[in-house]
Amino acid sequence: MAAPSNASLPSKNKAWVYSEYGKSVDVLKLDSDVTVPEVKEDQVLIKVVAAALNPIDYKRLLGFFKASDSPLPTVPGYDVAGVVVKVGSQVKNFKEGDEVYGDINEKAVDHPKVIGSLAEYTAVEEKVLALKPKNLSFVEAASLPLAIETAYEGLEHFGFSAGKSILVLGGAGGVGTQVIQLAKHVFGASKVAATSSTGKLELLKSLGADLAIDYTKENFEDLPEKFDFVYDTVGQSDRAVKAVKEGGHAVTIVRPVTPPASIFLLTSDGSVLEKLKPYLESGKVKPVIDPKGPFPFSKTIEAFSHLESNRAIGKVVIHPIP
Repeated sequence: MAAPSNASLPSKNKAWVYSEYGKSVDVLKLDSDVTVPEVKEDQVLIKVVAAALNPIDYKRLLGFFKASDSPLPTVPGYDVAGVVVKVGSQVKNFKEGDEVYGDINEKAVDHPKVIGSLAEYTAVEEKVLALKPKNLSFVEAASLPLAIETAYEGLEHFGFSAGKSILVLGGAGGVGTQVIQLAKHVFGASKVAATSSTGKLELLKSLGADLAIDYTKENFEDLPEKFDFVYDTVGQSDRAVKAVKEGGHAVTIVRPVTPPASIFLLTSDGSVLEKLKPYLESGKVKPVIDPKGPFPFSKTIEAFSHLESNRAIGKVVIHPIP
């Protein structure tokens, strides 16, 4: 994909914008007159090819963390894949024309960017980006950063290691599909169990789950088997703590937190994507894209609605942009 030269870069671009908090269907508007962001010395300007949605996008829209949010109006979007079209003076690892991907907000709820990835152009710090693996499409790459980094860093931070067993709550979601694969194929879990609804059980097994638990038919905390590690991606830490072995860990990414479970908050870091590149290039770890997608840029509100239904499988991706 050819990148436009600096001389031909527009000053305005198309983006999805909200000027007040509320439901996506009520507050998101397509705006063709959004200023292309200035590039700071540690940033690159990306021509966005694909973007992915995460639950944090609609929680931010609803004003869940307005106290630490950036000022409105806001262009949402954390996950991006695209082409570098301009490079800041201090950037060392990227050049114009590079195909990159990443989660553009280093701290998810601490003043995330005013112009996110649901735009034609976004300016992003070098340290949160990585070169896109050549075997992945832009759609596949956009689906990964926030979810795979949350999965990897959450496992690593709380000491998950080879030979341990793990239970993943919400195994078919964006983060859950990656926790299953990383636990099995990168960390060397002795056993991977995961929960989902009936229609998604085969997906869990295909990703590496040894035991797929249908939450519509049984309560995981009532099973006689307990686990060294429970990774809760859905907000069930009150139940997760009952499924942990003595001396084990229950970790959640959704508040509220029931002690002794711990909350994990992601710090976006491109070096994690670099570290996982061999597993992505070999196909041991795969992107999981919701089969309803990718959604075209014009259907971004429908994409939000699908994610908000809690029925999405893997990641909801927007492509092409615009």
